[in-house]
Amino acid sequence: MGIFRGVIFIILFLFSNSSLAVGIPDDLAQEISDIPLNKSNYSIFIQEINSDYPLASWQSHVVRKPASVIKLLTTYSSVLNLGFDYRWETKFYYTGKIRNGVLRGDLYVKASGDSTLSTKDLDDIVAQVRANGIRKIQGNIVIDRTLFSVPSRNNSGFDRNIYSPYNAMPDAIMFNKRKSTFCVTPHSKRAKIVKKVPDNSYKIVNKLHMVGGSCRRGRSWPRVRIKTNSSAHSTVFLTGKLSKRCGKRTICKVISMPHRAFYYALKEKLLDKGIKVTGTLKLKKVPKKAKYIFSHYSEPLESVISTLAKKSDNLMARQLFLTLGATSFSPPSTLYKSRKAVENTLGKYHILEKGTRVENGSGLSRSARITAKSLANLLKHAYIHYGQRWMNTLSIAGIDGTIHNRFKYSSVFGRAWMKTGTIKGVKNIAGYVEGASGQRYVVVVLVNDRHAHAYGAKLANRVIEWVADTQ
Repeated sequence: MGIFRGVIFIILFLFSNSSLAVGIPDDLAQEISDIPLNKSNYSIFIQEINSDYPLASWQSHVVRKPASVIKLLTTYSSVLNLGFDYRWETKFYYTGKIRNGVLRGDLYVKASGDSTLSTKDLDDIVAQVRANGIRKIQGNIVIDRTLFSVPSRNNSGFDRNIYSPYNAMPDAIMFNKRKSTFCVTPHSKRAKIVKKVPDNSYKIVNKLHMVGGSCRRGRSWPRVRIKTNSSAHSTVFLTGKLSKRCGKRTICKVISMPHRAFYYALKEKLLDKGIKVTGTLKLKKVPKKAKYIFSHYSEPLESVISTLAKKSDNLMARQLFLTLGATSFSPPSTLYKSRKAVENTLGKYHILEKGTRVENGSGLSRSARITAKSLANLLKHAYIHYGQRWMNTLSIAGIDGTIHNRFKYSSVFGRAWMKTGTIKGVKNIAGYVEGASGQRYVVVVLVNDRHAHAYGAKLANRVIEWVADTQ
């Protein structure tokens, strides 16, 4: 009798939880039957946006590695917490006195975690310095980067490509996304090397050999080796052969600490506009006695999360994640505070299932976890509350972002708004698909399998095309 009751309980439980009971419709199952992936290693969830019942649900409550689809939690939490119109505010202060155009004291920069701060912003910053009557700074440029409490290192060490931009680490003061860019232009005897932004915190040693012949194979690009000393100053060695026939080569690596890159670029721009700085770079908290002079604002959050999601920018996601920690709790922000900020925000709406782990908010992690149902809950909630405005922050099939080359010649073209996620053994996608009826569907496909790179996108494409063509 006890066993019989147990069986009845399980049956009732399965039917009461529709997302467990549905499975995969027969025609979709047939459509994906030839894809050689272990069925226990992927999750599929499909639901019409205005329905309470899924059209397809396969292993939707299984916790899996999300890769970059976890960015949806970061970006949507920021919309709920901060609003589309939020802007990062980098504040400028000074100590001492300004007399006859001379600041006899220090210029302070209070970093805000703005991931977009770049070379193009320097003109506005310097113009505001001049507008406040400063023509000379007899003191230091002091940067306060205490808003975030994070390791003071350039790269995450996620993989061996430690100098690649996707491995860049967050910091309260960010500049050019930590990227150091320089150009190599071949000449007959020696290549010309020019830094795109003046930054004396790293140097380049040119050991390239200029050769004849076509610009192919071993003669087409310099070999780059970077050596960093204990004080985080780096030397870039350019070696190998480079054909004289090659065009300009642009190399972009994570080399310099962002506070140094920002300092040297700002000092150069100030000098270019006739403002000399006699001091040097200092790192210190803004003192209470400092006087506020102006603020520099970022683009609105809506623009930032659109760039972040479409390009799947890890650093921007990390910066935003830590911003959530800083705005939700008293500074400094930490990964723990940021995780709690996301969990608390989405928890108010019962979006996340048990087992979710956001880790660093970017997906560049092997310990982050999510279920297909959690992502579907988020996507439905976001659509109901923000509609097309939110959808447009995602990549559009065949048009832009990480799926600009997918579905170009498919019925899905322009009819899917998605976020992708890829790391070794993981190939995921989540977002919205417009069916043949014009109705929109939440679609989530998570593949965690050793053959994910070979067949994960194929599975997802079949699912997405099935929705677009038959629903």
